Amino acid sequence: MSAMHSEFFEEIPILVVDLDGTLLRSDLLFESFWSALGRDWKSPFLATAALKRGKAALKRHLAEAAEIDIESLPYDTAVIERVSAWRAQGGRTALVTASDQGFADAIAAHLDLFDEVHGSDGLANLKSDAKAQFLAARYGAAGYVYMGDTHADLPVWQGARKAITVNASSRVRTKADALGVDIEHMSSILPSIRPYLKALRPHQWLKNLLVFLPMFAAHQLDLLTFAESLLAFIAFSLVASSVYIVNDLLDLSADRAHPRKRNRPFASGSIPIAHGTWMAIGLLALGTLTAGVIGLPFLGVMTAYFIMTTAYSLHLKRRLIIDICVLAGLYTVRIVAGGAATGIPLSVWLLAFSIFFFFSLAAVKRQAELVDGLERGEAKASGRGYYVDDLPIISMIALSSGYVSVLVMALYVNSPAVSALYSRPEALWAICCILLYWITRMVMMTHRGSMHDDPVVYAAKDKISLCCIGMVAVFGLAGAVL
Repeated sequence: MSAMHSEFFEEIPILVVDLDGTLLRSDLLFESFWSALGRDWKSPFLATAALKRGKAALKRHLAEAAEIDIESLPYDTAVIERVSAWRAQGGRTALVTASDQGFADAIAAHLDLFDEVHGSDGLANLKSDAKAQFLAARYGAAGYVYMGDTHADLPVWQGARKAITVNASSRVRTKADALGVDIEHMSSILPSIRPYLKALRPHQWLKNLLVFLPMFAAHQLDLLTFAESLLAFIAFSLVASSVYIVNDLLDLSADRAHPRKRNRPFASGSIPIAHGTWMAIGLLALGTLTAGVIGLPFLGVMTAYFIMTTAYSLHLKRRLIIDICVLAGLYTVRIVAGGAATGIPLSVWLLAFSIFFFFSLAAVKRQAELVDGLERGEAKASGRGYYVDDLPIISMIALSSGYVSVLVMALYVNSPAVSALYSRPEALWAICCILLYWITRMVMMTHRGSMHDDPVVYAAKDKISLCCIGMVAVFGLAGAVL
């Protein structure tokens, strides 16, 4: 190398870039934890054993246990552009991270932006003071520019020629400004509460309205019963949102490979995965406390619901047919919870109808996923036990179970039990006709690729479905009061 080139590289310090939260809008420690958990429910226990050997050993264990698609990770394009511009000017770059060396090497190979790559090696955790000492020893005092994002980077910035914060919190920025070094603040993400609200999936709370069904079915419309049902709805919504967050964290790789789901808050990096972990715990705790206030029977049903949803997220959603049975059961559990909260006994007719009806909706949900996969040229549904070739059978399951639910409704209308609740039970026959039409149409719309990933959400936005729901309510009320 000529003297001129040597002087040039001496004038431009190496740009050192952190990975988690800086180059990547995520944290590979949490990414690998949830990926490992999704592959093996025993993973947390194995991770705890690895942690006894140190945090670097934990990261190495999770890196080996996880399966992460490096190409689909949420990279920060502003940081990538900055690193690319630095190299274009003749500067050298290094990726130095506390994440495991295996992840760092894979990401560096994918991006092809770095001259050097250094990560935790299973023995030493390259973070905070340890990273600062490593950089000082390798590049000399103030021999590097460092891009980071958290409180742990303060010792590294202290020894840098220049500090660059990336989407750092106001508290971290204030502390970094007090270091007395040349500093620059980068912001590529605007702080917003909207991704957090989106992660709760409030539109899915529509399903929890089923807790009111025992109250309406029994015509027990007093204020106390309504208050008990409302409290049950709140408890279910809190716990359900906790479960949705956990499911999103377990499905990160699958969501990022999906054309719509990749925009979900955690998959896109809009919310740090660490925040999602604490959100799930907090919502579950609050929902459990609310359920405890209602009473032990309701708390028991909520516990069963949580166990079922957790088992579904970890394993059962990949099991052929069993996943549909569990989804149908989760709908029915909401009705059981409404009865437990209010003390209203549930009729066999209501339970039989709900099992077949929601089995149909669960099959429609899988049908929609297979139709979507067919359009994208996939042979198998991602993370599910179905092949696209199964589509005709799933469609038949959706139709047949839906029609059986209508048959149960027809038998109920003709039973002696109806006379005790309805003065004009013949009005209920119209509901059977409406349901027959609506179920058939839902399967047809799904077959044509018009269905949302969730049929309940689709029905809430579909004008014809809303009209059908309104007509069911009108004829139900007409049979009761006329």
